[in-house]
Amino acid sequence: MRAMTYHGAHDVRVETVPDPKLEAPDDIILRVTATAICGSDLHLYRGKIPTVEHGDIFGHEFMGIVEETGPEVTAVQRGDRVVIPFVIACGGCFFCQMELYAACETTNPGRGAILNKKSITPPAALFGFSRLYGGIPGGQAELVRVPKANTGPFKVPGTLADEKVLFLSDILPTAWQAVNNAQIGQGSTVAIYGAGPVGLLSAACAKMLGAERIFMVDHHPYRLEYAQRTYGVIPINFDEDDDPADTIIRQTAGHRGVDGVIDAVGFEAKGSTTETVLATLKLEGSSGKALRQCIAAVRRGGVVSVPGVYAGFIHGFLFGDAFDKGLTFKMGQTHVQRYLPELLGHIETGALQPDAIITHRLSLEQAAEGYKLFDKKQENCRKVILTPGSSDVPLTENAETPPLVPAT
Repeated sequence: MRAMTYHGAHDVRVETVPDPKLEAPDDIILRVTATAICGSDLHLYRGKIPTVEHGDIFGHEFMGIVEETGPEVTAVQRGDRVVIPFVIACGGCFFCQMELYAACETTNPGRGAILNKKSITPPAALFGFSRLYGGIPGGQAELVRVPKANTGPFKVPGTLADEKVLFLSDILPTAWQAVNNAQIGQGSTVAIYGAGPVGLLSAACAKMLGAERIFMVDHHPYRLEYAQRTYGVIPINFDEDDDPADTIIRQTAGHRGVDGVIDAVGFEAKGSTTETVLATLKLEGSSGKALRQCIAAVRRGGVVSVPGVYAGFIHGFLFGDAFDKGLTFKMGQTHVQRYLPELLGHIETGALQPDAIITHRLSLEQAAEGYKLFDKKQENCRKVILTPGSSDVPLTENAETPPLVPAT
């Protein structure tokens, strides 16, 4: 089969690799019909995530048709059209029974924490996201082995094109969890740091839930313009405003700050010169600039919700301010499976239209070009979709956007 493989920072190639095979009785083999490049994939692409090896297949946002099933698979059958959650969960362990699927304690044989060496159970395995998260080959390929297929694969109706439901695999549930963690509802105010795909879909979810004011901070004008036009956000460009939190506070009632704030940036936030030096010397694992801004912008008693990925130490973490303000922090990988039925319902009614953020559709063979476009923010790129077997060329937001796969 053909698959996108890693060969070092900024070096990805589409190559012929062996087809996956069933390895456990509850595995399935999926023929991929659509996959996507996620912002988290860029951390891997840039060489920022440990334990990525040459030849690893990326991709944790994908869907397709079930081609083969193991003898213990009962939830799906050959020919079913399914979306695959990026979190691999068993469905039966202590955490899965609490619907904390990203904490599943049976699917990842790796270590329990990035830096803390205590013998805590590791997090759930993730598709295509390094040996740290199980080393499971990802979905930027023609075929994928899907473990724990009685818990993961989610059937989707043939009346909806692939691109309508593809983001159920990751970024839509991630945005939904982030907004719910921030306790955003009717009349709420929220600030979202980062106008990438998760940030944009967080704005979509917040708007649907009745948020009164949505502030969005980013330094790419085209992303802010899109968010303002589509979701009615109040845009703040941090290349032009050196203290977005202060600007946000001054526009809230009583200058109290927003009710909730979402850090959709993570550890590669554009930080200070000091943080850049510390990171180069391996004395700091993550830039804390976005997180410091979030702590500053939220009101007393508010919530800081963090869907952005962090790794390692953060210097200058304003814990005293967080304590003084009585803040709640909610963060972590997404418990995808628990949200899928509800989110599918919102897509079916048109209340959520996650496909609106797509700007580029490419064939799988063009994956390297897609990574470059997304990484460098070329051609106003917001989101890249890859289709195995397709010969499509880049499609910008100004062109028509036909379905990847016709509804059947």
